[in-house]
Order: sequence, then structure tokens, then C-alpha cells
Amino acid sequence: MTHAATSAFELPDHLAPKADPALIAADEAHFAAIEESLAQAIAELEGRLDAERRAPGGKGREAMDRDVEIHRLTARLRALRRFGLDLCLGHFVGAEDGRPVHIGRLGLTDSDGRRLLLDWRSPAAEPFFAATHANPMGLASRRRYRWTRGRISDYWDEVFTADGLEGRAALDDQSAFIASLGSTRSARMRDVLATIQSDQDAVIRAGSRGALVVDGGPGTGKTVVALHRSAYLLYADPRLGHRRGGVLFVGPHQPYLAYVADVLPSLGEEGVQTCTLRDLVAEGAGAGVEPDPEVARLKSSARMVQAIEKAVGIYEEPPTEGMTVSTHWADLRLSAQDWADAFSAPDPGTPHNEAREQIWEELVTILMDRMGLDEDDPDDPDREDRPVSPELFRRSLRQDEELTATLNRAWPLLEAADVVGDLWTVPAYLRLCAPWLDREEIRRLQRADAQAWTSSDLPLLDAARRRLGDPKAALRRRRHDAAVAAERARMADVIGDILEADEDGEGAVTMLRGRDLQDTLVDGSALPATDPDRLAGPFAHVVVDEAQELTDAEWQMLLQRCPSRSLTIVGDRAQARHGFAESWQDRLERVGLDRIEVASLTVNYRTPQEVMAEAEPVVRAALPDANVPISIRSSGVPVHHGSRAERDAVLDAWLAANAEGVACVIGDPGFTERDRVRSLTPELSKGLEFDLVVLVAPEAFGTGVAGAVDRYVAMTRATRQLVVLTG
Repeated sequence: MTHAATSAFELPDHLAPKADPALIAADEAHFAAIEESLAQAIAELEGRLDAERRAPGGKGREAMDRDVEIHRLTARLRALRRFGLDLCLGHFVGAEDGRPVHIGRLGLTDSDGRRLLLDWRSPAAEPFFAATHANPMGLASRRRYRWTRGRISDYWDEVFTADGLEGRAALDDQSAFIASLGSTRSARMRDVLATIQSDQDAVIRAGSRGALVVDGGPGTGKTVVALHRSAYLLYADPRLGHRRGGVLFVGPHQPYLAYVADVLPSLGEEGVQTCTLRDLVAEGAGAGVEPDPEVARLKSSARMVQAIEKAVGIYEEPPTEGMTVSTHWADLRLSAQDWADAFSAPDPGTPHNEAREQIWEELVTILMDRMGLDEDDPDDPDREDRPVSPELFRRSLRQDEELTATLNRAWPLLEAADVVGDLWTVPAYLRLCAPWLDREEIRRLQRADAQAWTSSDLPLLDAARRRLGDPKAALRRRRHDAAVAAERARMADVIGDILEADEDGEGAVTMLRGRDLQDTLVDGSALPATDPDRLAGPFAHVVVDEAQELTDAEWQMLLQRCPSRSLTIVGDRAQARHGFAESWQDRLERVGLDRIEVASLTVNYRTPQEVMAEAEPVVRAALPDANVPISIRSSGVPVHHGSRAERDAVLDAWLAANAEGVACVIGDPGFTERDRVRSLTPELSKGLEFDLVVLVAPEAFGTGVAGAVDRYVAMTRATRQLVVLTG
């Protein structure tokens, strides 16, 4: 059997022994079956997708189901086209049956129903990731592939029983993983699914009820776990499906999201919403850093977020005196009790601006009762004989300037930016809404420009927008109702023509007289619509990385979007720039969570021992109890110390010696980025990794906790070499 032209293996010369047909022939046969099945699956999906797109769109739920199916087929087709044979991660051989089971990014079955690839997220695939020599989970051996440009450039075998030695080429159970750690970095996070370790896999597959904290230092794979867990939960937990809210993934900053952008699609999952905290609020894009640390501290409490309720409640007080309402037919009396009844009409939790329309409707109902009018019924045969049309009466009330002005004063339409801005420019208003603040704190929170937004304002803006709702919702609803009425009128004319043409006036055509059937004929595509806010939630599960940096106020932004309180919380207390003296349990209970579990990752797979030896004393000097992970890898390259003047020479030498890989200069704002060389602050480097890190003037980062954490974070971004330049 020859595979020269179509072989899945392209091993370099020094790995020639691994190309022995005795070792790879079974794999080659299986890959041939995968290739054939892939071609069939792609052709079938293309046909089904084309048929769905050509089919009538339908209406209502039918149209939505069609769109969902088109989205599902498109995503599946994109995944199969994206990877081809490298859908396969590897295989394991069971100790009892001796049959290989191949693990894939997606499941794949041939035309005869034979399982060619087992989805990595399925329970049956767990031993591929979780088996160890201490707990082989019924495996005799395991093989992992390294794919390069669609072909296998290396593979590694691990054996768990004596029988597993037969026909195996590589026996070092860490070789695959260690080799992957030493590979060069790129602008995007590399694929690591095939080398997930057992401690990481256990966290990925943990249940989703309550809050799971994934605590670990640099290089322990927290980000890897967070991303893989997002894809796993959507596959494995039916409570978290897209129609039930789906998963929101929150990263620390945009460079981080760009770095990990390819990971979720490579895991067979494109339905996870990703964002930063800034993205949750419209003002986030332009918000600056709060210049005064004390102001930032005051705004960071959950109590300040709760002050928004009081701030809005001030604008929800009913008039205490009655009034006379003048209409075209009679003067009607509205008492103070009528106002109070109308103000109590909205259901609890109704946003302020949307509740206003409900109050107006209640006022209209009260006044219609005074006039002896009933709600308009289009099917009432006597509606034309009424002296006053309910719709005409409503229009008359809207023209009463005193009535509308009184309602506007007692329950005005509000904008979130105005409510929050007033807190920082009207001391009496802030004192009323946040009575626990003392005079000096109130003075300190005031500023000249009400809407000079900072990142510390975002949780309050978010809370205000949720409490207020859309001030234009009522207008859009009236426009929608008017459009529906116009469509009904158009359909009534069409139906009238059909009925008039029906000579007998009997049969199925007479069913067109029914209102329910007429309503189904209204063209929904002709009605005005608005795009929903994809980040407003609610979400069934929220994953948040670098969670140690979140303030209590920022936590409220996430909890409001996750009513189930099902979260994955990823972070490292030792990397909190403003200190994190509490336990995770204490911090999260304070912000409103109660079901909390903590899983710790303690092995540093990324950062070389040489770098960790330099970084550990830096963080322990400020945080003696820091959870510093143990590095399992040596790069053989010592940390280089020099002067700032060496920066360009260091970079030139590294670029000349390394045709691939990415370097980063951290702490030098004057440095201009080059090809394969980034320039970042310590804060923006969080979550990223680079072959070379050039740390410039770390002494300028400060001597407190924040400075120590910045140096620690910056150093541990290096996966091969660290250069520290002072002066």
C-alpha cells in the first residue's frame, strides 16, 4: 500500500524512523477513510444549505427556525473546510479491545454509520486528555499528532501497559507537550487542543452549576482552560445552548481578544460571544482611566452601583394634587389617588422609560372610564355608532399640554448619561442618592465635565441604562403598531376583493373573514425592527478571564447578565495590580455569589525556569503568599541584564537569529513597533505570550504592589528569553 502522493505524514528527515509503515499504515488507512467521508459530508452540506436558502422564508417561528438551520449548516461547513484531515487530534488504544479510537475537533461518521472521529468534548473522548500513568483510564497507549500545513510533521506515543509497547515509536509521555511549548509564537494563540494536560482537562469538563474559580499563576494554562471550557460547556450542557442564552466570554482587553480569536473556531464552536468589560457599555470605547485613585475607589463599590436605584426613584414620584383634564367632549377630573394608582400600574422590574408608557395607558383607561368608553374592538359591529372613538379620545388626551407636562415632570423620560453625569456635577443630588458619603468624598467626586467618562463610570452607566431602558422604546412601539394597522388595512382590502369575487360566498374562502387568519397574513418583513444588543444578555453562562482585576462595581455588570449565576472565573490573586488580600470565596460572596468552587492550577507549562527564578522574588517581595507555579521547562537561555541603550541591538540580533516568532518590548512607550515586535504596557500584555520579552526600565514601574505585579506579569510573558534593561 503506497501513500506517496496522498500521505497524511510529511515527517522531516531526522524523524525518518517514525515513517516506518509498520507504525503509520493503520493511521494512513484511517485518514483515507476520513478524507473520503469529509468530501461526502461537505458535498451533502453544500446541497442542504443550497436547498434551505432556496426554500421560502416563511414567517414567525418558521422563519426563525430556517435561519437557525442555515446558521448551523454554515458553521459546520466552515469547520470542515477550515481543517480537512487535521480535524484529527490523535487516537488512543483501549487496553481491553486493542482498537484505536480517533479523537477529532468535531465528530465524523462515514456513510455506513462507522464512527471515524469522536468529538473531543464527548465523555468517551475524556481518556485522551485525562489519562496518566497513575490513572490510565483503561488505555494501553495514546498517540498525539502535530499538524503543519495540513500534514503530520511529528507524532508522539505514550504507553500505559506493557502491551502498549508493541509498534510504538516514542515513549516519553511529556515529549509532545514539551515540544509544543518550545515552538515559536505568532500573532494569534497557537492550537493547543491536542496537548491539553490532565489537570487542565479536569477543569474544562467540570460542571456548570454555580461559580467555578480557576486559580493559577502565569503559564498554568488559565486562558487555554477558559477558552476550551467555553466550547465544551456549549456542547455538553443542554442548559447552555444558544436558544437558552449561550455563553459570554469576557477578556481583559482587545489585544487579548485578537490574540485568542482563532481558538474557539478551531474547537468547533463559533457561537460564543466575546468582549471586554468596556464593550458592554456604549461609552466604554472612549472612556479614559480615572486619574484620581481615591475617586476610582469610591466608584468601585457595589453600593455606588445600587445608588442608581435611588437616583432614578427621585424621578418617579406621583403628583400630590389632582387636576382637571380638558378634552373635546368634557372636562374630566384626575385625583391624586388616580395618579398614585397609575404610577403603581407597571410591573416590578419594568425599566423606567418603558414603565412611563404603561402609566400613560393607565391614565387613559381611568379617563375613558370617566367618559363611559370601552377599549376599541375592531370586530364590534356597533363601533361606528359610538359618539366618541376611543382612538380619537386617545389622540385628544395627547394634545392636552397640561396633562403631558404634569406626567413629564413626575415621570420624565431619562437618559443614562444624564443621570450618571448629574451625580458628578450636582452635589445635592449625589448626597441624596449616596447618603453614606461624607462631605469631602462628595466634593472629590464632582467634576467640571459631567460626561468626561472614565472606566470607573462604566458600571454606573450600565446600571443606569438597565434601570432606565430605552427612552425611544414607546415611540418605536407606536410606530410598530401603526405599521401593523396599515398592514392589516392593506390585507383587509385584498381580502375584501377576494370575497367580493367569490360568487357563492361560501367555502374555505370565507375563513378569510376571521381576524386570527388575517393577522397571520400580515407581512412581518414590512414592519420596522431594531437590532438587539448582543451583549445585553441574559446569558446562560459567563466566562471571565483576568477576573482578579474586577472591582465590586464591575462584577455587577456581569451578574446582571447572568441570572443563573453560572460562571467560570479565571484569575490569579498574585497578578492583581491593586492587591487581592481576600480569598476568592470572600470576594465573590461579597459581590453576590453563593455557590463557589475553587480549582487550582499549579504547574507552569509556559515560562522557562530561568525566567521564573528571576520573576518569583519580585512578586513575593510584595505578596509573600503569592501562588507562584512551578515551571517544568528550561529554555537553556539565561536572563540577560543590560542598559536601555542595548534595546535595538538586542532586537536586531534576535530577529536575525530567528526567522519566526514574536518579540515584545514592555515598558517603553517611545518604542515604534516593527514586524514581529510588539510594544505594550504591562497591563496590556496580560494573557499574551512572546518568544522574547525586552523589559525596559522596570524600576520605573513603582515600588508598591502595582509596580511589583507589573514587573512580574511582564517577565512571565517570555516563553524563551527575557532581557531586562535598566536606566
